[in-house]
Parts: sequence; structure tokens; C-alpha cells
Amino acid sequence: MSLVVLGLSHHTAPLSLLESVSLGDPGRVDLAERIVGRENVSEAIVVSTCNRTEVYAEAHTFHGAVTDITDSLVDASGVDRDDLREHLYVHYEDRAIAHAFTVACGLDSMAVGEAQILGQMRTALRVAQRAGHAGPTLNSLFQQALRVGKRAHAETGIDSVSVSLVEAGLGVVERELGPMAQQRVLVVGAGGMSSLAATTVARFGCADLVITNRTASKAQRLAERIGGRARPLTELRDAVAEADVVISCTGSTGVVVDLALAGDAQVARGGRPQVYIDLALPHDVAPEVASLTGVTVAGLAALGEDLSAGETTPQVQEVADLVIAEVAAYLTTRAAESVAPTVAALRTRAAEVVDNELGRLGQRVPDMDDATRHEVQRAVHRIVEKLLHTPTVRMKERATSGHGDDYAQALRELFDLGPGETAAVSVPPRERGGMP
Repeated sequence: MSLVVLGLSHHTAPLSLLESVSLGDPGRVDLAERIVGRENVSEAIVVSTCNRTEVYAEAHTFHGAVTDITDSLVDASGVDRDDLREHLYVHYEDRAIAHAFTVACGLDSMAVGEAQILGQMRTALRVAQRAGHAGPTLNSLFQQALRVGKRAHAETGIDSVSVSLVEAGLGVVERELGPMAQQRVLVVGAGGMSSLAATTVARFGCADLVITNRTASKAQRLAERIGGRARPLTELRDAVAEADVVISCTGSTGVVVDLALAGDAQVARGGRPQVYIDLALPHDVAPEVASLTGVTVAGLAALGEDLSAGETTPQVQEVADLVIAEVAAYLTTRAAESVAPTVAALRTRAAEVVDNELGRLGQRVPDMDDATRHEVQRAVHRIVEKLLHTPTVRMKERATSGHGDDYAQALRELFDLGPGETAAVSVPPRERGGMP
């Protein structure tokens, strides 16, 4: 069994392709179901965000798993196989672990160091758990990745340079329109990214902040929380016309602001300049809107270019060093756990031999006093502990260097420990508690 990560992101694929493979909760469940339904994968978690779609898998065979995941992604997205394969990347075992930790820390994000990916990975894990697609291996990997991501934000300076996509968009606004304090802002949507956008705008300050959403109650709650006001989505056309800045991230499968709506808004505004910040994937704002006079559209691609300069800062290197240390520790722990059943079986077998021999001794020397019997028991147990100490230590050391299975197999044969015997004494997974 081995860990495999296969996917594509803004580093390897154009946004048009990422749009085609972007998946919501039902799509992630469907893709994982397709993958684990094949013969080469036993566990799968799908992470799909505005700038990546990745499959994390526990694989029986590497090449078979890569084929199964690719076939399933083609079937789920409808993207041409050759177009997809050209942009895919694959990570295996320790590189897969390092990738998961790097993603959780925000180092692989379009906005380097952004913390939203932690929530997205947590959601992906919960979706996979509910669907029964995440087993012990991927549960452990994601739980630890989330902990590493939280450490990165709590213990390093990454937050000082992790300018969010929203803040990058507001930078575009100030370049095009002037200070945010003078702008009337409309946020379309009330989900995670839209809430972040609204909260960021409120922190920066603006002349007016309006929230609109398909579910009016969500828009109202968000507006009350950040000191804005809500409008029903049925008034979108008027709301767009009144806004200097339109920020949209709805998760809609089609465009929310098309050319006709934006054109009508410009007529109603008398041609006054307007900025659209499109944080959605697929796009909420039709690309043709950028052709209108006086209109600026800032999408994910442009914002990502604005943020790329932060990738080489000392704070980023600090997080990279943290990831390296955490990967090493995780590999060591995982290796030790892999030989734990053999260690436990060996000690159980030794305890059984000691108990049997002490029982025979008691029958042969029935008049042995309690003090002597206790001292004999202690002496025998000390001898066994000394004899088992070196094999146990060597097995754990060999496991850390990647040769634990061979050494464990040799011990199982030497001490006649059958598969059923080691399975019966397998140690349970470490207590992992609830979601980090």
C-alpha cells in the first residue's frame, strides 16, 4: 500500500481547464466513489478549490492507481484525456506527504500563505469521512496536515506576508478607482470566500457595503455581522449599477454577471468607472465584460500574478523548513507503527512462554514461598526484556530507514508468529480526537 497524489493546479494548468474540473461536494463524492470502486485504490479524498483539483489516494499499486484516478477524473469532468494528462502532476509516498503538508500551510496557493485552504482541506476530509472514502491512512495524513498548517500560522511569520486574493483585488480597486473609503461595494454570495471578501472590505472601510445572495437569510446574517446591508438577488441588476466595486464568488455553474447586465449597469452609471473582482471558479463574471469602456475585471489569474512575488520571503522559507521537519517526523512515526503489530506479537509470545514455564516451575516446586516465587518471576521477566530489547530497537530503526517490513518478516519467521497472531495483537491507531 502507498500514498499517491494526482492533480492539477494553477501552477500546471490554465484556469479554463481548472474550471472544467472544479467540483463541489456532490462532485467530489462522485469522483471519489468512481476511484475507490476500481481495483487499485482503497481510500480517496478529493480536494477541489478555485486553483486546484487533487486526489489523495491509498493505492494498492502505483501505476494502476494513477490510471484509475486519471480515468475517473476524465469521466467525472468530461475533459479530453490528452488535455488533462498534459497538466497533471503525481506525487508518491514521502513526496505525497510533503505535498499535503505544503498545501495545508498555504505555500502552494495562489495567494501564498493564505489560510482558507485549511478550511477547504478540512471540508474535503469531512466529506470523504461521511461517504466512507477516507480510511486510516488518509485520515491520519489529513489530520496531521491540518495540524501542520495550523502550526505554520501560529508559530511562523507567514501571516505577515500572506496577502489574500481579496486584498490583492482591493489593491486593484485602489489603483483604478482611488481609496476604498470612497467606494460603494457589492458582494455577490455569502459562502466562505464571499464572507472573507465582505469582512476584508469592512476592515478596509468603504462608503457602502451591500450583500446579495440566493438565500436571503444568509445575506442578512452576513450583512449584520460586518455592518453592511442585504439586498435580495432579484435586485441584482440595480445593485450592480449602484456599485463601484462588485466582488463575486457564488459557486454558480454559470455566469452571474453577463455582458448584457454589465452593459446596462454602465449605461445607468453614465459610464463612471467600475471594477469587478471575480473570485469564482468557474467564472461568475463573463470575460466579455472586460471589453466595456470604463470597466476593469480582475480574475483569479491576474490576482495570482500580483501575489507571486511573496514566494521567496524569509517567512516562506521558515514554513518550508517546518514542513521538512514535520514530514520527517511523520515518516518516522508511520514506520514505527508499521512494525508495531510484530513487536506486540513478539512480546505477547514471550509473555506466554514465561507464564507457561513459571507454571511448570510452581508444579515441580509446590512448596516455594511467595517471596522466592516473586523474585524468580522478576528475574525471568528481566532476562526476557533484555533478550527482546535489541530486536525491538533494531526493528524500529530498520522501519525508519525503510527496511522494517523485511526485518519484521524475519522475526515473524524466527519466532513462528503467524499472520493471524500479529493481526490479533495489532495496536489500534493513535488517538486522533476530533477535527483539528
